[in-house]
Amino acid sequence: MLQRIRKIAQWGLALFFGTTILSVVVLKFLPVYYTPLMFIRLFQLDEMKLSHTWVTLDEMSPSMPLAVMASEDAKFPDHWGFDFEAIQYAAKRNKEHPEKNRLGASTISQQTAKNVFLWPGRSWVRKGLEAYFTVLIEVFWSKERIMEVYLNSIEMGPGIYGVQAVAEEHFGCDAKDLTPSQCALIAATLPNPRRFSSKEPSRYMKKRQRQIRANMRYVKPLEK
Repeated sequence: MLQRIRKIAQWGLALFFGTTILSVVVLKFLPVYYTPLMFIRLFQLDEMKLSHTWVTLDEMSPSMPLAVMASEDAKFPDHWGFDFEAIQYAAKRNKEHPEKNRLGASTISQQTAKNVFLWPGRSWVRKGLEAYFTVLIEVFWSKERIMEVYLNSIEMGPGIYGVQAVAEEHFGCDAKDLTPSQCALIAATLPNPRRFSSKEPSRYMKKRQRQIRANMRYVKPLEK
């Protein structure tokens, strides 16, 4: 009986690692048209809406990657998926100030892994799988590919996913025609794109936009 259980466990692990690695390798080359989050949100929003158009990184404004790095992950070009200094700082700040909103430390790589392969949530199982997929995409994908998938899959408004969709709906243009200021405004919404809007920005959003726009000049561009 123990030998049978051991064999089943071995086959299960082999199947898990085989299918997950294969899926990461395949998505290194294919566009990611849909993600689990897109379908989950369909049933969470007041209206069923899914606006998404895949575009390559070359078809986006070069300011868009700079804006999200300035806002979300300035060390993205150099780290291997995790910003341990940011993790330590967030853990300390959350412990010392539990009354404030919890500070996250997810990198662009972690957010990409979560958006493409997993589901929203804070369980240890999901966080463990997020770390696993983060390592996989850092190993098999280039930084440019991670950024490309991130900017195509990230939620940028209720039912709006990716930079092309938000450019069309909120600014009436293509992703490649977004100005640096518009890119900074889009990036400012990413902590909570269902609450903050790049179409009708509040005073707080405009302040964040100015901060991100100023920080963009110090961000290291991605090397092609």
